Formats: sequence, structure tokens, C-alpha cells
Amino acid sequence: MNCREIMEILEAQSPLSYACDWDNVGLLAGSPAKEIKKIYIALDALDETVEEAVFTGADLLLTHHPLIFKGIKKITTEDFIGRRLIKLIQNDIAYYAMHTNFDVKGMADLSAAMLGLENTKVLDVTVFEKDREEGIGRIGNLMEPMTLEHLVRFVKAAFSIEKVKVFGEANKRLKRAAVSPGSGKSEIRHAIAKGADVLITGDIDHHDGIDAAACGLCIIDAGHYGLEHIFINYMEDYLRRCCEDVEIIAQDIMFPYRIL
Repeated sequence: MNCREIMEILEAQSPLSYACDWDNVGLLAGSPAKEIKKIYIALDALDETVEEAVFTGADLLLTHHPLIFKGIKKITTEDFIGRRLIKLIQNDIAYYAMHTNFDVKGMADLSAAMLGLENTKVLDVTVFEKDREEGIGRIGNLMEPMTLEHLVRFVKAAFSIEKVKVFGEANKRLKRAAVSPGSGKSEIRHAIAKGADVLITGDIDHHDGIDAAACGLCIIDAGHYGLEHIFINYMEDYLRRCCEDVEIIAQDIMFPYRIL
């Protein structure tokens, strides 16, 4: 298959039009005509990720977070973005990113399903279509009412994470939950407005956490990587189904930080 055919498969899953206007998604380096026999999937295009893509002989690197966000005036080895792009280009590896378009069409429903949320609705509407609305995150009913402490254990098991940061009383009874993988600070107001008892997300700072709890919204901060690593296995399964003649390699789950 060539790169353009792979792009059509990826965009059938998560259309580029679903991405936020500030985002940078799609084919960010390489030729649409390139023949693709091996795809390497990761969350971020780290130095280690690029090295692994080269080592495995990948023709296409697929990540969730884009390596290129803003305009670039020069590409040199003097900064990490240039260094990684040069290595990809030198090794003839195309590079494609699925970020907020996947958040809207993929990540939101997947994370809600992993939590068993019922009767879900869009948390933060960002896309208006003729017959429906799409957007970031989901809100729905928990399978059964539970305490915050119980839900914390459930979240950790569902997303295979060891530790989370929690705002709210451990014994508070919860019925309605919102989930927004990634950086969820901006989703607090949507969760409160739509009657959530708890928001499961990442990158919540001290003041936003305590302010949310003061407004009656518990917060489970499972980390940016902690929730979004589900992109890797999801896209691995999706591409295996859609690209039978292409080898798919998924990066092992590797948290990019340590808590000591």
C-alpha cells in the first residue's frame, strides 16, 4: 500500500476536519506516494521513538501528538524537533500525526467504553454536523453508584496505571462521570455545567483541582500519558484489520516520567 492509501484509512477513522483549528495533524513529513510496508505506532515522536522506527525499518511513523505544532523557520540538528525530522527524512520514514481529530473521533468513545459509562454524551462539543454533534470527552452514568475511592481503583485497573492524583472526598458517592484523556483543565467547566460528579482526565494543577472540588466536582488526574496511551493499542488493532499486507509495530507502554 502507498502512503496515500494509508492516509485514507486513517482519515476514515478520524477525519482531519474534526481537528481543532490550532492543531497540526495529517502527513507532516514524507511523500504520499511512498510505498508503506511497515508502520511504527507511538504516542509521542521522542528521540527514542524515532530511533526505534529507524531500527525496525519502518516506512511510516504514526503518533498521536504532533512533533510539529508551530511554524518552523529552520530545520537543523541544534534543536530536538529538527534533529528528529532530519533523522526521519534521512531514513525515508514518512510521519503522520492524529491528535485532536482522534480525540474527537476515537479517544473519547474508547475511554468512555473502558470506564463502562452508560448513556454517554459529548462533553465539549467542537464539531457541528447536520445530524449530530461531536467533540472532546464524554459524560455518562457509571455502571453503578460508587465512592470516589472505589472509582480510583477502577480507573487505575482500566488504564493500567499505578498512581493517580485525586481531588475530593474519598467517600463521596458518585453517579455521573466525565472523561477527557489528555490535558483536561479546560474541560472542568463543561463537566460542572453538565452535572458530572467526577472528571477523569490529566494535567490538573493545584488551584484548578481544589477549585473544582469546592464546586462539587471530584477530579481523578490519571496523567496525560496515563489515559492517552490507549491510542497505541487501538490504532494497532485498527490498522491490522484494515492493512493486511502491512506490518504493524506498536511501541511498548513506557511512561515518560517517574514518581520517586
